[in-house]
Amino acid sequence: MRVYLDNNATTMVAPEVVSEMEPYFSQKYGNPNSLHDFGRETHPGIQRAIDRIYTAINANDEDDIIITSCATESNNWVLKSVWVDKILNGDKNHIITTEVEHPSVLATCKFLESQGVKVTYLPVNHEGVVEAHIVNSFITNKTALVSVMWANNETGMIFPVKEIAEICRENGVLFHTDAVQAVGKIKVDVNEVKPDFMSMSAHKFHGPKGVGALYIKDSQALSPLLNGGEHMGGRRSGTLNVPYIVGMGKAIELATQNLEETTAKIRKLRDKLEDALLEIPDTFVVGSRDNRTPNTLLISIKGVEGEGMLWDLNRYGIGASTGSACASEDLEANTVMVAIGEDPELAHTGIRLSLSRYTTEEEIDYTIEHFKKAVDRLRNISSSYAKVAPTPGGEAAECHIPQHA
Repeated sequence: MRVYLDNNATTMVAPEVVSEMEPYFSQKYGNPNSLHDFGRETHPGIQRAIDRIYTAINANDEDDIIITSCATESNNWVLKSVWVDKILNGDKNHIITTEVEHPSVLATCKFLESQGVKVTYLPVNHEGVVEAHIVNSFITNKTALVSVMWANNETGMIFPVKEIAEICRENGVLFHTDAVQAVGKIKVDVNEVKPDFMSMSAHKFHGPKGVGALYIKDSQALSPLLNGGEHMGGRRSGTLNVPYIVGMGKAIELATQNLEETTAKIRKLRDKLEDALLEIPDTFVVGSRDNRTPNTLLISIKGVEGEGMLWDLNRYGIGASTGSACASEDLEANTVMVAIGEDPELAHTGIRLSLSRYTTEEEIDYTIEHFKKAVDRLRNISSSYAKVAPTPGGEAAECHIPQHA
């Protein structure tokens, strides 16, 4: 059996999405900016797709939704354009983000720091979430932008974006949220939360890779990241990727239809998996269920290094992921577990399992069985599990990873 439990990394394209995209590869293939019929016949498909995105996130007619290549582009666009518009061309010099953002935000912030921008990286609490009052305490009259993710890609923990957006409005500061891990998993309503900018990516909700979008509240000004043409009303140059736009529209429609019913099914399977794996001694889950996306589980198995666990799971046909990654001769610990202050050794043990609406109970049962087998095998060959480092006082050191709540 093959079981795919890495849906926070990417998802399979839904069959209905593939079907709707297909005509735009070889039948309706004209350039949308061309004046002839070959170009014009793509317009209904593009408009239908964008209308579906507006509906899915409850955007208003006066808002803009601009198609991009991915959320990385959208995140870069917001951060770099705010730098140009509000910092280089204004009296601001400060951006606030968190320690656990996606690398496309963190790396861009590091670049902006090299250009003289002051960036504050907010700490997270013991569950890996930034609390709204912490954001408020770091805002100054020099703050141009706050960028905080809607849900974390590693843990699935949901951030208080509505409260943060309100704090930003009260202080006259722009607010951007990376909603990549939220759209299609939980309710995302821009009319309720009111972010100024919001990034999303189709391949996270069973759409194609290589297409995303940026929501812009009230169509407010934002300098283009890409120059060269009048595409997307002059806001984002580049010939439109019609099949992928059509696919994104269909995917977000499917992902947000009957959302409560779908997520209840996914949550039930996730909880079954979580409960079974927590039966393994010295096993911990990061973050409480009540404030997590319904498909995500970040589990730490004491004495079992994450990379080794992934290899064993892969031998059984199970696809998962970990924050550990081979980098030269070093292993990088899971960034979220480091951010919440856990022991670096334990931060190497995190395994992320992320489900989708296509995950079956049979697959979960298979995963439980073979996950436990892998843990037993790896612990049996690991001398590190049997050794407990003594503290200066001679007693065994304790680990403090958030227990499942």
